[in-house]
Formats: sequence, structure tokens, C-alpha cells
Amino acid sequence: MTEPRSGRVGLFLGGDVMTGRGIDQILPHPCAPDLYERWVQHADDYVALAERRNGPIARPVSFSYIWGDALDELATRRPDARIINLETSVTTSTSYEAAKGIHYRMNPRNLPCIGAAGIDCCVLANNHVLDWGVEGLLETLASLDAASISRAGAGRDQAEAARPAVLPLQGGGRLLVFAFALGSSGVPASWAATAERPGVNYLPDAAERRLERIAAAVNDHRRPGDLILVSIHWGGNWGYEIPEHHVALAHGLVDHAGVHVVHGHSSHHPLAVEVYRGAPVLYGCGDLLNDYEGIRGYEAFRSDLTFLYFPVLDAAGGALTAFELVPFRIRRLRLNRCSESEVHWLAGRLDEQGARFGVRVSEQPGHLSLHWEPGA
Repeated sequence: MTEPRSGRVGLFLGGDVMTGRGIDQILPHPCAPDLYERWVQHADDYVALAERRNGPIARPVSFSYIWGDALDELATRRPDARIINLETSVTTSTSYEAAKGIHYRMNPRNLPCIGAAGIDCCVLANNHVLDWGVEGLLETLASLDAASISRAGAGRDQAEAARPAVLPLQGGGRLLVFAFALGSSGVPASWAATAERPGVNYLPDAAERRLERIAAAVNDHRRPGDLILVSIHWGGNWGYEIPEHHVALAHGLVDHAGVHVVHGHSSHHPLAVEVYRGAPVLYGCGDLLNDYEGIRGYEAFRSDLTFLYFPVLDAAGGALTAFELVPFRIRRLRLNRCSESEVHWLAGRLDEQGARFGVRVSEQPGHLSLHWEPGA
């Protein structure tokens, strides 16, 4: 946390951080490389694909390596809270979920790579946190706790999975982070936490009737002056269409649960951002870190291009006052500054998508700025 900023709270929000497989292999303490995918049986193959595409990676890399140029941006902006969706089981478990075709696993001894970026909270409500079974989930929970990194969206039972992460803010305020996983993102219903079983904070769908449950959870924990962020893993991996039921749920969270930020993820590339009644709604943050370099298919979506999201909220009422996005390119399994042409391409895609919601994008030196109607 940083020194207090008078009247405002700056956040860093990231999309899916997938530090398993190839990324785990280049870090100082890789898991056994065995995979159980249809086409790939060795995690080092993902490293080889990245090297074939963009050049050699000297191993082992430092824990900070994967963040690359993003570390300078975080150091300059000094956000008050840093939140990512950690889409990787932190475990050495070998009990992989046979019904799933992809399994992400990072050795707990490599968890300092998350600490290297000063991450305050890892969202775990996603479709990979149980890739290595309940054993893997329990080790993930214990590893994050031992590292003093807050978490939300999964737990040893439903009560723990539903409990928000509570992030103290300088000056006495709090940011509460609630996290939910929807079935539409590929989360099996069997992963839902129950009173007797560890799992994720699961919602079968985005129907508006789910709002009563979410609003009740928020109201059970909120205190006067709290800022509320709801993080949701929803929808498919590819395509720019945003389902109407996602829009309805996001609006309902603001209208009925008093949510100040909706942090959506699952898409492998960035989707539109809306500002609804002063609350930013990120419909899909895209992958922040992955090991997809060299994998062919879906190139038109440029999943190698990503953003660090920096919304700024009014500390008193929680309304959005500014929103900047800093673009990066994943290259050699790390975050690198984008070229001018890549920044321009991203700005065009985001502006095109945001027009539906009255949000426009302008290119500034080193970042993009969002613009919206004040009454939106």
C-alpha cells in the first residue's frame, strides 16, 4: 500500500495470470513438466514454441522477469490496491482432473513471482484453480496465505469461498473484493464449494435472480465507506460479443448491490469497458500473462496484446473519476512495451467496442485514456 492520496483511490486490475506450464518451467523451481493434454505432454514444449517465435529465454529467470516493463509502470503509478485473476493452481499435486483437457500448475516455491509485482489480492474463482484436484486447491490456499497475499473466490468450504478479501486502504478505508465463477467460463458445477467440500464460489449462470445472493453477501460484509469490487469469471475465450445477460448482471450489481467496480475476465483478449452510473464495468480483461506464444489459431484477436487497467475512484463515493489503460505485448513469456502500431490497433478495437456503451478511447503517450458521459 502507498501513502494516502487525498480524495481518490487508484487501482491496478489485471486479467488472467496463467503462470503454469511454460512460465512455471522458466522460473527457478519448476514443477515436473508432465502434461496430460491431447497434443502436448511436456510443459517445456510451450517454452520451445515461444523461443521459436521470439528468441531464446535464458533459464532460470528471476521471479520478476515475467512482469518485464510493467514493473516500471506499477512503480510510477503506485496504485493503492493491485488485483489479478490467478488462473493457475499453485501446487505440486499430481492428481490432475482427467475430465479437463488443460491443466495449469505452478510450483508453490515460484509464488514469489506474484509477490514481485506487489499483488495484494488473487482472485481464484476461475476454471483452472482445481485443475489438480482438491489437493491442489488446498495447497494453493495455504501457499497464498503463507505469502500474505489475500485471495477471494475459493475456499475450504462455501463460507470461505464466498468471503471477500478485505484490502485496507490508507486513510482508514477498505476495498472489499468478492469473486464468482460462472459455468459459462468452463467451470464444472462439481467445483462449487459446499458446506462439506472445498471449491469455488460458483454461479451456474448470469441470470438476474442471482443478484439477491450477491447483494446479500455484499451487505453482510460492507461497512459505511467501503468500496466494493466484484470480480467475475464469465463467458467464452474468443470473440467480441458481450451477452445481454452479462450487461444485465453488471448493471444489477451496481443498482442493487452498490458495487463500485465490476472486474470481468475469461476472454483471452480485451473486451469493451463500460461506465455505468459512475462504476467501471470491465467485460473482459484478456490474458495478462500466458504461454501461448507460437500457438497458431485465433491470431486475429491478438491475445499477445494486453492491458494493465488503472481506474481511479473517488474515495468518498466510489465514482470513477479517471481510467487509463497501459498496453503491453507478451513476448518471450514477459510483458514488454507495445509498438506504436500495436497501441493504435488496441485503441481502435477498444474504441469500436466501447462505442456501444458511450465510452470512447484516446491515445496518449504511453497509455490509452477512456472518456464517457459524466451522467453515464
